[in-house]
Amino acid sequence: MKRNWNICSPDETVVDALVKGLNANKLLCQCLANRGQEDTQSAKRFLSPKLADLSPPGLIPNLSDAVLRLFEARRKKERIVVFGDYDVDGITSTAILIQSMGELGWNISSYLPDRMDEGYGLTSGGVKNCIDKHSPHLIIAADCGSTSVKAIEDLNRQAIDVIVLDHHQVCDPPPKPYALVNPNISLTEGSELRDLCTAGLAFKLVHGLVKHGRENNEADFEKYDIRLLLDLVALGTIADMVPLTGENRILAFKGLQQLNRTKRPGLIALINTCGIKGSITPYEVGFQLCPRLNAAGRLKKATASLDLIMAADEKSGVDLATGLDKNNQDRQRIEKEITRKVKDQLTSDFDPSNDFVIVAGEPGWNIGVIGIVASKIQREFYRPTFILGGNPDDMRGSGRSIKGFDLCGALDECADHLIRHGGHAMAAGITLKVDNIESFRERLNSVASEMLDDADLVPSLRLDAVCSLGELNLSIVDSLESLQPLGQSLPLVQAAVLNVELFTEIKWMGSEKQHAKLIVTDGDVNTEVVWWNAEGQPQPSGRFDLAVQPSVNLWRGRRSVQLKLLDWRPSS
Repeated sequence: MKRNWNICSPDETVVDALVKGLNANKLLCQCLANRGQEDTQSAKRFLSPKLADLSPPGLIPNLSDAVLRLFEARRKKERIVVFGDYDVDGITSTAILIQSMGELGWNISSYLPDRMDEGYGLTSGGVKNCIDKHSPHLIIAADCGSTSVKAIEDLNRQAIDVIVLDHHQVCDPPPKPYALVNPNISLTEGSELRDLCTAGLAFKLVHGLVKHGRENNEADFEKYDIRLLLDLVALGTIADMVPLTGENRILAFKGLQQLNRTKRPGLIALINTCGIKGSITPYEVGFQLCPRLNAAGRLKKATASLDLIMAADEKSGVDLATGLDKNNQDRQRIEKEITRKVKDQLTSDFDPSNDFVIVAGEPGWNIGVIGIVASKIQREFYRPTFILGGNPDDMRGSGRSIKGFDLCGALDECADHLIRHGGHAMAAGITLKVDNIESFRERLNSVASEMLDDADLVPSLRLDAVCSLGELNLSIVDSLESLQPLGQSLPLVQAAVLNVELFTEIKWMGSEKQHAKLIVTDGDVNTEVVWWNAEGQPQPSGRFDLAVQPSVNLWRGRRSVQLKLLDWRPSS
């Protein structure tokens, strides 16, 4: 798919000042300026995040009330259950709470619902099973609960208090738990605390508990080191694809440091199972560790992933890691098959000139993988996309959006076709009857046609600079690693390289020869370019421009620059 190239042009005066102030190369300073770091001091803070710059936990709405209620529960030795979600954010936030609070004297356990049988959040079946198993006095709903009005009303009637610890959008009217700890309810637009995922909120809650305990001279609180929880915070933060700015950047940066020295037997086993040899970066978290942690909840029960995180010895860690790896292989197979079926449907049903959205599904499609499929289809066709599966009476769908289209807001306009819906602007979930799929598709398409035009349906490439191949040398590309962690709102470094040509013939790679390796030259320097999933795409010839993502490739002990091809166009 061809894209619009948007090449950033930061203020040269700002860039020159950063070069001088940081004693750094120009490309790095251009990238800093492009990410809002326009003076030396802010750039230094960006490059070296510090835990001391985190805000007090009490700034999170209702967190202080939650702290007081939890200390009351500790005094009374009440049974607390963390009712978590089955994705990585839910699993890690659950682990953060049960580990820290268990070590600090709370009577606490966990319950993770079954995606297939109980669904997301505080469903009636999930809550009943939780109560039957644990008989709690207090439930902490982690990564869910912000729309669970009826479930929380029912729990209140049973004299079971609920603390909601969640970052999803809150329904109107909101639920009425004992404490609704959600940064979206009162913090101003633009507050960096609004971007925290639940793992980040869990860390904040533990920070609040430890702070209160120290202030009140509680035993064991003075020496408790919450920094040891940061490996889990990094996993949840990166997996949930929240913006890695502000507090999230600090938590992800320090969390990755902790992850690289983690002592958790289960995580060590998982790292080894993934074959990770060097440093763990956001790439390894997002594409190797988290898919395996998610795989259990997608196909079976997420408790295996929680058990791995909490594993006390090497053997159980290795056994659990092996099982998660097998689950992930099964997930990949199922995902590939559903993706193929979606594309088959779109071959006859999709009209790019009239279809502003994609809605596809069949009863029986595995609901654990439909979100991944939706992401893949959205990227390939660049349309707001919903993929549906499950049983005909209450099919569940997972949606992914494109820039400029508020998916959650659009669903409000389609509510009469749905049983329930919720989520974020860029990702959302729905439940509907199979007979309503077509009417939902038509209504959503109508809403999208009013909000989007043809220009919105062409993806843009944000490029940091125009570089020669010589400027993308090993030293400079190495320096770009200091920008990590990058992700949502802080895109990976991408550059334009103009007027190059093939130095050798294209070499095809992969089990199905679906990937390509190019050696390109600008007449002075030759550089390797990798083109993933190039099969069937138009191939460059003559003189052409490249949009690339530079990285350092390590092969048999040799480090070299490798450029990942994002797009190409004929040179003008």
